[in-house]
Amino acid sequence: MGKEISTDYPDGVLLVAVLKGSVVFLADLVRAIPTPVEVDFLAISRFAPDTGRVRIIKDLDGEVTDLDVVLVEDIVDTGLGSTFLRRHVEALGPRSVRICTLLDRVHRRIVPIEVHYRGFEIDDEFVLGYGLDFEERYRNLDRIVVGDIKALADDANHHVVDLYGTR
Repeated sequence: MGKEISTDYPDGVLLVAVLKGSVVFLADLVRAIPTPVEVDFLAISRFAPDTGRVRIIKDLDGEVTDLDVVLVEDIVDTGLGSTFLRRHVEALGPRSVRICTLLDRVHRRIVPIEVHYRGFEIDDEFVLGYGLDFEERYRNLDRIVVGDIKALADDANHHVVDLYGTR
């Protein structure tokens, strides 16, 4: 993906990571782009129950006017969050905005959104690691694993025993 992004933006690009899940992916992605790269961060709230609404809880620090921006996500699911973020960034006047995601659940789209750079397409597995979490746990795993959501809901440390042999 890094080479593809650098081919599309040989003069440089601003990567905007969506906190917190995309940070590990962002770190690897930045190192894979041989052209100039700037980095900024955005964070949105969780979806409000029964509304599908989110809000910006951490906005960009820098200006994006006339820049090429790639939004870096950990996972694109329904498309609601990505659509919200894309519109927010587009309102700030960049030259272009594209979406990059490590994981893509295309079959769960509610709103159509084009993902320009995709790592892997996944189904409905609950995934952890490599920045993805359950109650802020497991982001530090060096790989993506499928989690048992029922077991984790019963005991959030369930996989810690399995992976590390200790709580």
